[in-house]
This record gives sequence, C-alpha cells and structure tokens, in this order.
Amino acid sequence: MIHTICICGAGTMGSGIAQVAAQAGFHTLLYDVNKEMLAKGKAAIEKSLATLESKNKISTTEKETALSYLRFVSDTNDCIADIIIEAIVEKVEIKVGLLNQLAEVNHSETIFATNTSSLSVTKIAAGVMHPQRVVGMHFFNPAPLMKLVEVVKAEQTNDEVVKAVYELAIQLGKTPVRCKDAPGFIVNHVARPYYLEALKLLELGLADIETIDELMEVSGFKMGPFKLMDLIGNDINYAVSCSVYEQLGKPDRLEPSPIQKEKVTNGELGKKSGKGYYHYN
Repeated sequence: MIHTICICGAGTMGSGIAQVAAQAGFHTLLYDVNKEMLAKGKAAIEKSLATLESKNKISTTEKETALSYLRFVSDTNDCIADIIIEAIVEKVEIKVGLLNQLAEVNHSETIFATNTSSLSVTKIAAGVMHPQRVVGMHFFNPAPLMKLVEVVKAEQTNDEVVKAVYELAIQLGKTPVRCKDAPGFIVNHVARPYYLEALKLLELGLADIETIDELMEVSGFKMGPFKLMDLIGNDINYAVSCSVYEQLGKPDRLEPSPIQKEKVTNGELGKKSGKGYYHYN
C-alpha cells in the first residue's frame, strides 16, 4: 500500500506531480538538490492551488489540506517513501545514480518510477540495484491538468509493481494505460509526425507558424503543434525526437528538425524561457 510519495526534481513537471499527489491526500515529499529550484517549485504549487481556489475549483480548506501534505527537502536522506518518482534531467547515468542513492536509504519494498518521456526504462532499470522495482510512470505536462499516465513495464519490472503503479495513477485521478518499454512508448511515438511534419512545412516555406497552428486547431486539435512545443519546452521536445530517432535506427521520416535544434541552441525553449516559436510575457 502506498502512503508516501517522493518526487525528485522540482521543475515544472516534478512540482506538478507533487501537487497532484498532495491534492489526492498522499504525504508528499518534493526533493531537489538545488534549493533555489525547490523554492520555485514550492511557489509554483502555492500559486497553482491559489488559482484553483480563486476559480472555486477547490475550497480554502482543500487548498490548505493539500499544502499540509507537502514537504520540501534537499537532502537525499530525507527521501524515504513508498514510491520514488524521478523527474530529473533526461540522462540515463544521472537517473541511475540518483535511484541507486535512494535505494540505499529506502526500505526493500520501495518502488522506483521514472517519468522519462523517451529514454529506455529497461536501460535505466539495468543500472539500478533493484531492477525489478523500477517502472516507468510517464505524466504529461501540465501534470495537474493532463489525465493520461503511461505505466511502462521494463523487461525487469515485477508485475506487482506495474499493478501498484497503475492503481496509484487511478488514486491520483489519472487515466493510466499500460505499455511495454519501446522508443517513445505510445504517445511520444505517435506524436512525432505531428511536430516534425509541422516543422517541415515551416522549413519548406509552405506555411507560417500561426497558420499551421490555426489550421490544426480548427481541425479539432486543442493546441497547434508550435504552441504545444512551446508549452512542453523545445529542449524536451527536441530531446524526445532525437531519442526516438536514434532508437528506431534513424529513419528519414523521423529526423529531428534543424529549426528546433536552433531554437534549443539559442535558449528559445518556449513558455519557460519567455520565447520559443511565440513570445511570452
């Protein structure tokens, strides 16, 4: 039974997952080695809950209760929980290093979930001292709003771990879907053409950013590809494209866009940097 959840990484995704867990009534730890980032994560959660309160989507009591379930820590020795959900930088060796650190201070039944959007969960699990307890738990941004969670079974993952994480996602108010470990899992594999074809149209000069977004939204998509890339973060979106491209043997149809590469190089990451394909205040 899961009672305590520890989220590692206080960025947009990590703080969003922490908010979801606290609102669902779980004792929640949000960890980040960077105390400044931790403070930003705390402020983001407080602002988000205050916005929900102002819109009468939650009561003042519900807001205060959620905040009471949260603790913010910067020492790995404090990261003791029934499940660890890491949402840190997309590098296997860094994820493995952190999970092994946490395995040393946690009990023998602790589950280690990775929120990676594109890396192989099997490869991550292979480096962790308890690979059978490693699973993918891929939330989508923004975590408080997006319902889908991909529960990814690595080659080593115990079936009971998959079941426990699937049930946890339901308790968090999410809609979980089980999938096997594969490049891009389900959503990021299917979504690559949405981004890449839009970028190709722009590269060829066949349409501008605003026109492409408007046409896709009129066609029924909630958000055009360029607005969505800016929301996700061009660094993250580009990294996923590169990862899927590499893992699938570099097919021409999935080659990452030089336009997006340039955006990342220039630090034009989207909403979080104030500029991407659009400008933000």
